[in-house]
Amino acid sequence: MGIVVLTMKASVIEMFLVLLVTGIHSNKEMTKKIKRPKFTVPQINCDVRAGKIINPEFIVKCPAGCQDPRYHVYGTDVYASYSSVCGAAVHSGVLDNSGGKILVRKVAGQSGYKGSYSNGVQSLSLPRWRESFVVSGETTKAYQSPSAPGTTAQPVPLMQVLGTAAAEGTHTTLSKPPPSAGSTTSSLRPQPVGQRSQELGCKVDLSFLIDGSASIGKRRFRIQKQFLADVAQALDIGPAGPLMGVVQYGDNPVTQFNLKTHMNSRDLKTAIEKITQRGGLSNVGRAISFVTQKFFSKSNGNRGGAPNVAVVMVDGWPTDKVEEASRFARESGINIFFITMEGASENEKQYVLEPNFANKAVCRTNGFYSLNVQNWFSLRKTVQPLVKRVCDTDRLACSKTCLNSADIGFIIDGSSSVGTGNFRTVLQFVANLSKEFEISDTDTRIGAVQYTYEQRLEFGFHMYSTKPDVLNAIKRVGYWSGGTSTGAAINYALEQLFKKSKPNKRKLMILITDGRSYDDVRIPAMVAHHKAIHLVSLASTLLPLLPSSYQYLVFVSSESKERFSLSSSMTSCISQHCPPLPYRSDHLRHRRGMGCTGRAGSHRHSPCQGPRLLCG
Repeated sequence: MGIVVLTMKASVIEMFLVLLVTGIHSNKEMTKKIKRPKFTVPQINCDVRAGKIINPEFIVKCPAGCQDPRYHVYGTDVYASYSSVCGAAVHSGVLDNSGGKILVRKVAGQSGYKGSYSNGVQSLSLPRWRESFVVSGETTKAYQSPSAPGTTAQPVPLMQVLGTAAAEGTHTTLSKPPPSAGSTTSSLRPQPVGQRSQELGCKVDLSFLIDGSASIGKRRFRIQKQFLADVAQALDIGPAGPLMGVVQYGDNPVTQFNLKTHMNSRDLKTAIEKITQRGGLSNVGRAISFVTQKFFSKSNGNRGGAPNVAVVMVDGWPTDKVEEASRFARESGINIFFITMEGASENEKQYVLEPNFANKAVCRTNGFYSLNVQNWFSLRKTVQPLVKRVCDTDRLACSKTCLNSADIGFIIDGSSSVGTGNFRTVLQFVANLSKEFEISDTDTRIGAVQYTYEQRLEFGFHMYSTKPDVLNAIKRVGYWSGGTSTGAAINYALEQLFKKSKPNKRKLMILITDGRSYDDVRIPAMVAHHKAIHLVSLASTLLPLLPSSYQYLVFVSSESKERFSLSSSMTSCISQHCPPLPYRSDHLRHRRGMGCTGRAGSHRHSPCQGPRLLCG
């Protein structure tokens, strides 16, 4: 019996050993068959900027030829995120002009970036930027392919940035490389743009004008509210960053909550969910007027130092006119964006009260302030483009009120004493100053009068509505030659040029004269003042001594320093063409009806100084 038991035990042990050996062998075979997934490195083009990629750390492959000077690089060793990623890699010596893989790490913005020449690339200097990056060639140490059996590699899409992303104002997200075997991180989602809005200096006071009209319907109204909630989440609302309020419009606008009601994204999203639809028409113009006059006030939380932004959401088209209300908003420093959903079809355009209403309403007609959505279900795709744009404070042009709606008339002295060479210099000044403005029928308009003893309208405000057309018209102005009757020229400009100015536009008359007038200037200047026309004189007698005609800026009338001074919002545009120069009292004696705000005999004051020329 004992022998039988021993024999059975031996058989069991032998079977166990066979199974163990077989299992080990099979595991080895399986391990051999499993191929480690490869991490695919996305290739980018030379013009891709680091700021267009959200990820704080990423690997990319650069092509050959990024040493080209058209791919701008800002800084040395630490680069502004406005730089070309691959251009910076060549400049730093990590890559040569043949391209290759690099590791990019985002770091904090710098107070200044110093340009230098290195490795065939000339980098540029930059005063400051909100975000920086560094590059290195240690791509193998940064990320490892997964080694655990059963782990699959996450696909890394090739980036389609380049011209498309730049034109649309969007960021690109690179999928992160897969984690190593020992990693416990399971989320591969990139960090949203908005979560860093405060860190990147996105400090704006934002008003959403939402469509609550009856035509929108309950379902689309819910989609609109979800869009607002997504924007609130992306912006990372807070006292140090963006603040957001909501106005709903129908027949009449009503404030749902103002800028100071909710100080974080969570509370703001809860408030948005509670908004109920009001119904009525789509009176967008009335809503814009309401926001301009009442919403952006100190009592409603307007911070003063933060840009004011109004995002108008329209289903179809407005049932009232928006042009005049929008012009007033621009003049008040409000940057208007328009999001239009499901615009009018060809058959419906006959019902649109104001054709091309969006271009008449937005801050600038350059595409930056307009977002056209084909249908409501595509609205969510505009969240990140909108957040990117409203946070790009450098491009919020309507905050710089001196660049907004105005009618500017140049009154140019064409008398014999000016001379052909100086006259061309004057025209160049007129062109340079005109370039500073956004020119269109709804923005700034330019007109010009040339005078001697007689006067001639070179072109009126209504003749040219684009900047290239205005600049070409200035080039075509021919030198007249004759005497100097400045007072008559001012009267002529009031009747023939400014009489056709639109009532809500700022009116600025820039008089360029080379010397004493043979008629009275004081009374015509007073008339211009009483008609709310700001009159500025540029004394071009200094042309032979100075490199350009705009070095000395003087105001008409020596009686009062303040009477004819420009509002601060307009003078800053002119003052940038007026650098300080040594004061020459002999050239600044009071002419008949004309004076200078500079103090005679002072060698430390330019005639530009007097009323301080700062942008309000």
